[in-house]
Amino acid sequence: MREAAFVKIHKDRWQLFENVLAKKEQISPDKLSDLYIEITDDLSYAKTFYPNSNTVKYLNSIAASAHQKIYKTKKEGKNRLISFFKTEFPLEFYNHQKQLLIAFLVFAFFAIVGAFSASEDGDFVRLILGDNYVNMTLENIEKGDPMAVYKQEGQTEMFVSITINNIKVAMYAFLLGILFSIGTLYVMMQNGIMLGSFLYFFYDKDLLWESTRTIWIHGTIEISVIIIAGCAGMVLGNGLLFPKTYTRLDSFKKSIKTGLKIMVSTIPFFIVAGFLEGFVTRHTEMPDWLAIIVILVSLAAIIYYYIIYPIQLTKQIQEDGAQ
Repeated sequence: MREAAFVKIHKDRWQLFENVLAKKEQISPDKLSDLYIEITDDLSYAKTFYPNSNTVKYLNSIAASAHQKIYKTKKEGKNRLISFFKTEFPLEFYNHQKQLLIAFLVFAFFAIVGAFSASEDGDFVRLILGDNYVNMTLENIEKGDPMAVYKQEGQTEMFVSITINNIKVAMYAFLLGILFSIGTLYVMMQNGIMLGSFLYFFYDKDLLWESTRTIWIHGTIEISVIIIAGCAGMVLGNGLLFPKTYTRLDSFKKSIKTGLKIMVSTIPFFIVAGFLEGFVTRHTEMPDWLAIIVILVSLAAIIYYYIIYPIQLTKQIQEDGAQ
């Protein structure tokens, strides 16, 4: 059967399903359950005969949303926050892996640009990081403690200020997505160049390893979540650029809601990053093996929660629905 014919035959059922999910229509729980089974059957069929099509993406999206309504228990209702992080958000985020990849690639590209520019122009680092920071760091290097900047504030004060600042940067990355994603890409570019020039500065002073094993203790989560905020901004921008079957206003409202969910998911990680920077990074005397463990565990947590777990959970729900 041609894809167009398949869509034509089943579109009324899918539309009913969407209306129920959007609370525009009411049906019995049994009818909703039957519809869910039919939708997952349609999804299995579409994945077999029309792989990588928009039909598959559409059916996967509404099937994942339906899972929330059908299997939500009273206990989940009382533990809304747990349900959000455990099920609701990962299922939603599964549909935005492409935007995450783009945000990462843009950030990584401009980090390379920043490092290259710093290698070509000695004043570039001062332009990006500021004279005060560069001069202070050079003084710290001469004193034999290049990472002393992380010891200047009190632990609690640094934790609070860093966490708030990181959340502000992430919100800029998200909200500027309203400029058709261009604003978000600019924030990715800005932060990528800053990181690249920062790392080259220490490389040029033969301190790359010392700086890396110190900075990435908190930077692994901090940088990763800024990129995830960039993903949220692109979701917001794409809602305006590509409304698909929705009106542009409805698509925009939907993208705001999705983007905010992504932002909410980052808050615990920013708190952890702020805690690490305020209380752990300052201990530059810690052994290398301990610093490496902290960095690897942080990286594994980010990759698992934002990439591996959404794929696993979505696959599990699809398989449960097909049974």
